Amino acid sequence: MQTKALETFLCVAETGGFHAAARKLNVTQTAVSARIRLIEEETGRPLFTRGAGGTALTEFGRQFKPYAEQMLSLWAFASHDLPMQAQSRPALRLGGQLSIWDPLLVDLVVRFEQRFDKLLLTLNYDHDLDMVEAVATHVLDATVTHEKPTDRRVTWCELEPEVLSLVQTPKKDDAEDDLVFVNLELGEVYQDHVRSAARRASGQTLFLGNCMMALRYVLKRGGCGYFPDYVISDHLISGELELVKNSVALPLPMYLVTRSEQPEFDELRSCLADLRA
Repeated sequence: MQTKALETFLCVAETGGFHAAARKLNVTQTAVSARIRLIEEETGRPLFTRGAGGTALTEFGRQFKPYAEQMLSLWAFASHDLPMQAQSRPALRLGGQLSIWDPLLVDLVVRFEQRFDKLLLTLNYDHDLDMVEAVATHVLDATVTHEKPTDRRVTWCELEPEVLSLVQTPKKDDAEDDLVFVNLELGEVYQDHVRSAARRASGQTLFLGNCMMALRYVLKRGGCGYFPDYVISDHLISGELELVKNSVALPLPMYLVTRSEQPEFDELRSCLADLRA
């Protein structure tokens, strides 16, 4: 597939129309239509709906968009930056479905570099991109996810679970009896565990897996929620947070996913094990 077709698709999605995209790209509308048709023919799915209200992405178009952005980004790096940076350095593309593991991915990269020298590194976490699918289709080399993979194109190992504890900001004398519960929406295991805590709260605020933003919100505004122990340990010591009495910790599953032919799989697993120890 031509990169111009991907660029045109993203331009139509951004501008909201074939005419506007043609003007912005300085090409004819016929060229724009041909490029979009090229992608639709190769994927077998329509990308846009066209009507009186304008041009809008189809459901497949919305799913395809982050992949198009990733492909163009990778091509730009491979064609311009990689030739200058390669110099026999190993390449590693890591991803995480949820930013609860942002610090872990960074620590993993540092540990990997300590063992194998500098990397040509790409770190990616995305709520729209299916990370297991991205590994299977060679967009990423490896990912850390909390959902057990079922795709036969990948291989995986279960890691020690990430332990989350229910904490709250200390209540002030004039504060409401109930605190707002910060819901990270971390999947079925998480939702089953936190349901009772969420019901008892006076309200909920969704952060869709972004642990660090949710923690900052709780510290600034006040509230309660489940957070990884390594994230909240310093705040417990300082007294900014406290454990909720009689609460039960949540062991959230973790999986390292890669392709079966990926030679770095055992080394990544070893580095992760070191970090958890």
